[in-house]
Amino acid sequence: MTYLTLWWVWMAAALGLAILETLLTGFIFLGFAIGAFGVSLILVTGLVSPSLALLALVFAGLSLIAWLLLRHFFAIPKGQVKTFTKDIND
Repeated sequence: MTYLTLWWVWMAAALGLAILETLLTGFIFLGFAIGAFGVSLILVTGLVSPSLALLALVFAGLSLIAWLLLRHFFAIPKGQVKTFTKDIND
């Protein structure tokens, strides 16, 4: 059995990616963290047989869906530019 078929490895990867997201912002690593968390939940519940190829496919799919949802809900509306009218030092 490889380590990538164990649920706690995916949970540790999700935690590491979430910590990395707090250090490097931009919703890049958060989608991967959500995907890894989803794979760990799938492995805990036993819904999927732990084959590495299937887990990688599920991880990629969940990460893509999570990234698209994050981009949809947290992005600045198209055509709108964020401007600042007040200085923080005033």
